[in-house]
Amino acid sequence: MYYGAMTETLDIQAPDAVASAPLHSLLGDLITTAHRLTRLAAHETNRTESPATWRTLSVLQAHGPMRLGELARQSRVTQPTMTKIVRGLDELNWIKRIADSDDARASLIASMPRGEAALAEWRETLGTALVPFFDGLTDDEQDTLRRAVDILRDRADLRSSAPSAGAAK
Repeated sequence: MYYGAMTETLDIQAPDAVASAPLHSLLGDLITTAHRLTRLAAHETNRTESPATWRTLSVLQAHGPMRLGELARQSRVTQPTMTKIVRGLDELNWIKRIADSDDARASLIASMPRGEAALAEWRETLGTALVPFFDGLTDDEQDTLRRAVDILRDRADLRSSAPSAGAAK
């Protein structure tokens, strides 16, 4: 019963339809549903920070210090937008600029402990906001979600360590 209500809210396919979907369709549904779930959680928190702020902090936490242009590419924003994001994060003391040892003219953007703490708090807030939508999951369903998170994290980590498809062209 609750699954039906959540299905309407998140536009999730019925379990039988998902089980028989080809992998590319399943992955497309996963991404679409994950985006909707993220927007739902963000809406439930009533916070106003841009998603790009959290993406930027996540990129820095996952990949370490990087130049502004690469940070913009990784966060999927333009360089002028990233400049504005970095300025705001710097004002909050969530990031710092450090000298690039490979090029004295350039600097790298690095996350600061305050930024990493803010990101951890944001993730906790998002998760807490979603608890009511997942109330009543069985232990098996929770185990399935844990396993799915492990699989997705492993695949994303594998991909992030490989050269990008665009770089090979």
